[in-house]
Amino acid sequence: MSALPVGDAAEWLVTNAGFLPATGTALDVACGRGRNALWLAGRGLTVRAIDRDPVAIASLREAAAAGHVEIDAEAVDLESGQPDLGRARYDLIVVTHYLHRPLFPILLAALRPQGVLVYETFTEAQARRGKPTNPAFLLRPGELHTLTAGLMTLASREGTFGDRDVASIVARKT
Repeated sequence: MSALPVGDAAEWLVTNAGFLPATGTALDVACGRGRNALWLAGRGLTVRAIDRDPVAIASLREAAAAGHVEIDAEAVDLESGQPDLGRARYDLIVVTHYLHRPLFPILLAALRPQGVLVYETFTEAQARRGKPTNPAFLLRPGELHTLTAGLMTLASREGTFGDRDVASIVARKT
């Protein structure tokens, strides 16, 4: 297996690679074209990647085949009904640049004991820069810690990083 170049995965994910499990199952939520899923599969994890966009999922499947990595990629609408991500199913869940607050209890339930959540998305301050501007897609100050209460924080940050205003966390289920 060959991993994607480090620059292709989200910076927060790569920076915190030391907290990630070396083996096991990973879920990339709202994966888009799958840069994080491809990187994780290249590191040897068994990866499921979900996104509501079937075109993005098709692109990810093509990239996985070209990179000789296996990824279970599926188009899933996480915002209608109650999505089932399983219980205690994943050793790692990664979410970048996506926020749907009702999904947090489902994500936390899907983590195995000692599983790791890597989450990063935009804060309200990002609206001054442009997209996104909808408050439904922007975290309030300190909100990410509230949404992940019950997990042990391994690393976190909140503020301006480069040209983005984000909140980020790496947390472990105990």
